[in-house]
Amino acid sequence: MTANLEPTTQPDFQHGYSSGVEGIVPDAYESYLSSQVNLEWLNERVAEKRAAISRLDEQVTQVTAARKTAFSTLQEHLLPISVAAKQVEQFDNDQKNVLAEQSQLKQKRSSAKPEYSLVAGLIFVIAGLSFLLGDLIISHEIVAYALNIRNNTEAWAFAVGLAMVSILLKPAYDRLIEQPYQRDPVQNGRRYGRFKVGLAIFAVLTLTVLGWFRYEAYRTDQLKSAINKSIRQMQQNATPVDGDPGAALANPALMTQIENQLRDSATLNLTLVNSPWALLSFVLSGLLFALAGAVCLGIGLPVVSAFWFRWLQVDIRLGKLRRRLRRLQQAQAPAEATLTKHLTRKAILEYDLLLIPDLADLTAQQQSLQAELASLLAECRLAQIDSRTANFTDGFQKGAVARQTLTEPEQQQIRTGYLPSQGVSRFPKQAVQPRPHEAIRKVIAEGLGGE
Repeated sequence: MTANLEPTTQPDFQHGYSSGVEGIVPDAYESYLSSQVNLEWLNERVAEKRAAISRLDEQVTQVTAARKTAFSTLQEHLLPISVAAKQVEQFDNDQKNVLAEQSQLKQKRSSAKPEYSLVAGLIFVIAGLSFLLGDLIISHEIVAYALNIRNNTEAWAFAVGLAMVSILLKPAYDRLIEQPYQRDPVQNGRRYGRFKVGLAIFAVLTLTVLGWFRYEAYRTDQLKSAINKSIRQMQQNATPVDGDPGAALANPALMTQIENQLRDSATLNLTLVNSPWALLSFVLSGLLFALAGAVCLGIGLPVVSAFWFRWLQVDIRLGKLRRRLRRLQQAQAPAEATLTKHLTRKAILEYDLLLIPDLADLTAQQQSLQAELASLLAECRLAQIDSRTANFTDGFQKGAVARQTLTEPEQQQIRTGYLPSQGVSRFPKQAVQPRPHEAIRKVIAEGLGGE
């Protein structure tokens, strides 16, 4: 407000003017003015700091409530997030296990791919069973007749045991011939080829013997048929016209011829049975059936087993795994949606918490403002001390100047007027006269006014 006044009308100017007239040194009043201005500035800063501290206190209260509310809301989503995350993790682990099992089964299915087709495998199995059945019949003949076992049950039991030699030979063929060749055809190809060539030669030799024996049997059968035909012809020729068969039986010559023909037929049978071709045919056919049955079963059964494993085990299991994987994916979708919802809400709340000022920062600001306020109050105290001291010095200097120009009664009057606490003056009251410096100031003022 004093800034809008004229310089000559300001209190500081008036005071300086009077001090100059009285010859007072201006240092005290200048110190007073400086301290007073500094004090006013410090009071304004103190008010600002207190207002800032008040605002910070209110903000701390609001921030504390806001953080408490946000943190409480955030806690409501942490437990569902943990539960949903565990569910999703369990679904992921189950799917990984299913996919791993699918991969293993597909690898096993690919590695179990047979060399032959299913039709070829079935043909080999049927051939092996046929050889097994033929060996069973041959074995039964051996047991029933050669070994003279008349009990039919015992004979068939023994025959089945002999026929199972093909099953016994199958593992030997698999482990010694077929499987090594399947693992490493290059290294074991020579042994596999020798076995096949040997088996082919043995089969051809056996077929040759069987063919020769069949030829012998066929020739014997034809001779026997010719003998039987000759016997019937002789019987027809010896039968009279009236058709009495007993007449032929009464002819001794005819009966002798018939007996000779029958003896020749029996001789042919014995010759055929005792023929070495018959023995070789019987022995070689038994060996061939056993070996051929083992080889055919050794080739066919792995093929059928492989297709059984691929179609009826692996494929069925893969279908079950696909359906399980589909169910897991369908069940995982709601869990993932729930987890996503809670995670989104959690991220929003965490962002809200980041936007809320930190209580530690606010507390630090409070402490800083408190320290600044304490410092300002200390400076205010010092400024107030300086101001009052300078004011006192200025008044003291003026009083000292006035003392030199005043008479004793005037000094006593001043003591009485300015110092009422000292009690009643010892001097009688006199009319108040203007002080010399006041009179000088008045004269100067009047002179200035006249000019």
